[in-house]
This record gives sequence, structure tokens and C-alpha cells, in this order.
Amino acid sequence: MFSYDDIQKFNETEVKLYKFIVDNGDKIPYMTIRELASKTHLSTSTILRFCNKMNFDGYNELKKGLSKYLYQIQERPPKSDLSELLQYFHRTNTNSFEQKIEQGAQFIRMAEMVIFVGQGSSGTLARYGARYFSNLGKFSIGLEDPYYPLTKDMLRNTVIIALSVTGETKEVVDLINRFKISKCNILSITNESNCTIAQISDWNISYNMDMLSVNGGYNATTQVPVMFLMEALARRL
Repeated sequence: MFSYDDIQKFNETEVKLYKFIVDNGDKIPYMTIRELASKTHLSTSTILRFCNKMNFDGYNELKKGLSKYLYQIQERPPKSDLSELLQYFHRTNTNSFEQKIEQGAQFIRMAEMVIFVGQGSSGTLARYGARYFSNLGKFSIGLEDPYYPLTKDMLRNTVIIALSVTGETKEVVDLINRFKISKCNILSITNESNCTIAQISDWNISYNMDMLSVNGGYNATTQVPVMFLMEALARRL
């Protein structure tokens, strides 16, 4: 209805009128031009000039255009990826989800340090998770290198949060086994609950999104739930 180019051409008065129309889109189709003028403290001639600037032949044509636009928005179904995310967030709005997050948060509260581990896109998210936890006062590091030297003393009272879409990344599984030998509690966020990493973890939460591979096998499964789960854990500490 109002394009970026249109808005850039508005003067101060037109911006005021534009904001009122957008904020009251459901009411405008039922308002006369005089009623709109009264509400915005503008003249009817100013409103008509605005209509012309938007390529409408008068105020009635503007109302028709606005009604059509609002109808199209209401009738437009969400994209499949958006629908999938909306369904996921709907599933998290339960007491059982809160209890699950609280269980994970309890592990983290008792630890002095948190180490996020992952490879590929999960490694990038591991760095994000570590920074987010540290921002909220829980010292954390993100580890992408499965061969990074860590001594047993470094791992005293440490919680590991492993990130993996498939839950079968060999290097991450091997790293988790090293951490388990050092008596670290293992938490994991995976796409499926029956994967190897989930099975060897002390706590696991899975998000169960459709797996997607592109460009010859590169993983493109959405990682939005992973970010949400990491932030949910951090905010409950």
C-alpha cells in the first residue's frame, strides 16, 4: 500500500497523516473525509492532495485501496517456514516445556563455567550462546575445535552444552566422551531426541524441525529454535 519510495517523499504533514492511516487502518474505510480531517487536525484539501500523491482519484479511492490491501493481508497464508516456526513456538507454551528448561537451568546454576561445543553452523551458535550467557553473568566459552587442549583441572565444576542438528557428529561425540571422563555434566540441544548425542547426555532438549539440505548436502535446517532454547536457559538462571 505504502512503498518505501512513497514514504521517502512525504513531508512532515503527510507523515502525520500516513501514521494515522496505518494505525487506524480498520477504521479509515468507515470514516468520511471530514471525520479524518477532524481526527488528524488537517484540512480536507490536504487529505485530497495526499490521495493524489498516492495516485488515488480522491478519498473514496484511497479507502477502497486500503480495504483491498487489508483484505489481502488477512487472506495471505504464512509461508511454510514461518508456519513451522509458529507451530514450534506453540509447542513450547506448555508447563512441561517450562519444567524441562528448569531442569537444564538447574544443572547450569550449580556450575562455575559453561562450555558450548559444536561444529559448522552449530559452532557459530556455540560462540553466540557463550557470549549471551556471559552477558547475563554466567562465564561461558564457545568451543568449535574438538582438539582444543583442555586439562581436567580446567573442567572442574563445568557444564557442557553440546549443539548439533543431527546429533551424530563424530568429533562432537568424541569430545563429549572426553568431558564425561572429566565428570562434566552434559546438556545437549539437538533436532531429534533419539540421536547419539542426546542419548549420552545428562539432559537433552530437541526441537524436531524438518531437516533441510541444500547445495549438495549442506545443512539448512532452521536454527531459530536453538537460539531460542539457549536464551531461554540463560534467562532462567
